[in-house]
Amino acid sequence: MVQQLVVVLVTEEPPPEIFRALQQLPGVDEFAGQDDRRVTLRFAGGSTAQVVVTTPVNRGAVLVQATGSEAHLAALARRASERGHSLAGGALWTGSEFVPTPDEATLYQRLGLAFVPPEMREGRDELVRCSSRTPRLVERGDSRGFLHCHTHYSDGTPTIRELAVAVREEGYDYVGITDHSRAAAYAGGLSIDDLHRQWAEIDAVNQELDGVRVLKGIESDILGDGSLDYPDETLAGFDFIVASIHSRFGLSEAEMTARVLRALDNPYLTILGHPTGRLLLSRDPYPIDLEAVFTRAAANRVAIEINADPHRLDLDWRVLRRARDLGVTIAIGSDAHNLAGIANMEFGVGIARKAGMGPEEILNTRSAGEFLAFARGRRS
Repeated sequence: MVQQLVVVLVTEEPPPEIFRALQQLPGVDEFAGQDDRRVTLRFAGGSTAQVVVTTPVNRGAVLVQATGSEAHLAALARRASERGHSLAGGALWTGSEFVPTPDEATLYQRLGLAFVPPEMREGRDELVRCSSRTPRLVERGDSRGFLHCHTHYSDGTPTIRELAVAVREEGYDYVGITDHSRAAAYAGGLSIDDLHRQWAEIDAVNQELDGVRVLKGIESDILGDGSLDYPDETLAGFDFIVASIHSRFGLSEAEMTARVLRALDNPYLTILGHPTGRLLLSRDPYPIDLEAVFTRAAANRVAIEINADPHRLDLDWRVLRRARDLGVTIAIGSDAHNLAGIANMEFGVGIARKAGMGPEEILNTRSAGEFLAFARGRRS
């Protein structure tokens, strides 16, 4: 599906002059005027862009209109009406008098609100949450731990040392290696002998490098009956465990839910990975009762992952809010299979921000010691 890009131009020039210049852009197949300040451009490749021209004194109202959902704008319109204002024609008014809004914060302030971050403008609970102050949303720099990543031991490309050095350069304090378990033979899943070799290499890298700590993890397959791949004596050797479903996606909702609930009862499980199994544009989520999963995860103190791989983005921000409300701890996993995948974390942080989550709600923002205490706490 072709998405429309919205571009806001702030200028003192009259809109007709701007529109004439835009019409001459190379690759523009169609130029459609919508009103005296908006036009739509259609390009040869099929993409479209809506261009909105505004003056500096009205920039705030136009930016909010361009970034807020219909539900958010409707909620703002109701609030404006309650306070003797109106939002019409992409501007704020008091009766027939134009109210200048040079920035977004000014618009929200005139409506008796703190600044609403663009990610939260969805017509949900953002007006309540921003009634007196702007909530502090998690940022990429809050993350101290880099979790869920694969090396050349399974289906990744970097060595343990390469990955450790790269995440240290990105400002992380620790990295949790999670290659695939042996059931994922298609992805080079590790045998128990492979694990022992990897653990020895992790110990060597930790002795060599300063400024970053490498943790021994695994992405253990959740088997068909809900058990985790590897026997308990092997699972006990890991610092932490991410468990994910990679097979038997055709189970019924009841069967899949029971499978995951059993996994959540395993005391060695730390984080439930990509919880709905979706692959964007290629595989739908498998049927599962997320309410039951969130409730069990909160009760058992198992974290649930936002998988930041741009092909997954799983959990979806819409259901992530429910997990948060039920008390689930959230981890952000890059699912990196190469060094470029380190940048996936930005997508995961974006999902968390979209759900209105603060740094205190994200497992990665804890120190290595605090993270390990979380993982080991379940085993006792």
